[in-house]
Amino acid sequence: MHNQMRERHMAMQIAWSREFLKYFGSFFVVATVGLTAGAIKRKKPGMLAPIVPLGFIFAYQMDSAYGTLIYRMRGEAENIIASEHDRLDLPLGAPTFESIEKARRAKSSLISVLEK
Repeated sequence: MHNQMRERHMAMQIAWSREFLKYFGSFFVVATVGLTAGAIKRKKPGMLAPIVPLGFIFAYQMDSAYGTLIYRMRGEAENIIASEHDRLDLPLGAPTFESIEKARRAKSSLISVLEK
């Protein structure tokens, strides 16, 4: 069940990336054509500068929507789990039954005090 929810979430992320790419791709094309025409008309090549960062964003979105970004991210996550497992430890370690019960008792006593 949990795996199905994870798969659905991943599918929604990929679908969102593809939908965003449609809108951003249209903007990128219009901006590139407009900036190029303006640079040629005004003879100012500096007007082409915004195309560079927009191009990086467009390339990232293309990779996210249709490329291998998800596979590279998964590989990096597997590498972190295998070789840098200490980065994944919870602060104060994993919760124990005693610590959970202590927190539950403290919460229930706080609620009973507030109800009075």
